[in-house]
Amino acid sequence: MLIYKIMTADEWSLFEQTGSFTGAPVDLADGFIHFSTGAQARETAAKHFADQDGLRLAWADAEALGDALKWEVSRGDALFPHLFRSWQMAEVLGHADLPLVDGAHQFPPEVA
Repeated sequence: MLIYKIMTADEWSLFEQTGSFTGAPVDLADGFIHFSTGAQARETAAKHFADQDGLRLAWADAEALGDALKWEVSRGDALFPHLFRSWQMAEVLGHADLPLVDGAHQFPPEVA
């Protein structure tokens, strides 16, 4: 199963430069990196990144992240993937721009 992380352009750039992502400010405050499933990603974008342009969507295989990935109850009592370690660039399976068009983020077609 693929899981998704929405990042700012600056966060993505730093991730590319260092090869490791320790998290956005909210991740650092919570003690884990927040991810979403494909079904959750659009709502995450609308709720936490409303009207924010210049975003990047990156994804990984949940199983490949190992035991540091925990599924925990969050918004709407749904299980969300939370990574309790840094994320390595080698674990990124893909990434794409997440443009804002008419107030809505445009996800790649392969995000279910």
